[in-house]
Amino acid sequence: MILKLNIKLKYLIYILLILVTFPVVSCRENDKEAYLNRKNGQPTIKQVREKSLRKVNSYLVRRENEEIRNFIERHGWNPVKTGTGLRYEIYKHGSGRKAKKGDIVTLNYKMYLITGDLIYSSDSLGPKVFKVGKSSVEAGLDEVVRYMRKGDKAHVILPSHLAFGLKGDLKKIPKRATVIYDLELTEIK
Repeated sequence: MILKLNIKLKYLIYILLILVTFPVVSCRENDKEAYLNRKNGQPTIKQVREKSLRKVNSYLVRRENEEIRNFIERHGWNPVKTGTGLRYEIYKHGSGRKAKKGDIVTLNYKMYLITGDLIYSSDSLGPKVFKVGKSSVEAGLDEVVRYMRKGDKAHVILPSHLAFGLKGDLKKIPKRATVIYDLELTEIK
């Protein structure tokens, strides 16, 4: 009985030794490959993967920008484009002051997908209230209120990276979705 346990224990130790040694040897092989590739001027596997991901990301960004351009043309909008890619057009000017970081703002809104499907609105969910610069709203929404005055109404286009990103909201907004807002800044405190 003890002899059988010792044999099983030996096999278990051998298996564990192989499992522990394999990643170390594998890492060393990758290091050797990376060294040889650098020496020969060839890209490493990591560099090839990164280049491929950049290529895919660049394609997705171009495609999204093309969809946004088409949407703008179809609707005859003339938005301002910020450095982040946010697009907004104030179509009714208010008379209040501009919102700034630290202000608490209240927005009436209708949120659409770029397809025109209404997703959320203040009519059914109530107005959005948040602190500018310290909020849990989309980055693009936080950015656009800084360009608006109390009483302004605006069309806003949030590219996916300024809206709900790679995952969407896990409810009605799909992954990598461009979001369109029709906003009214009703209050600034």
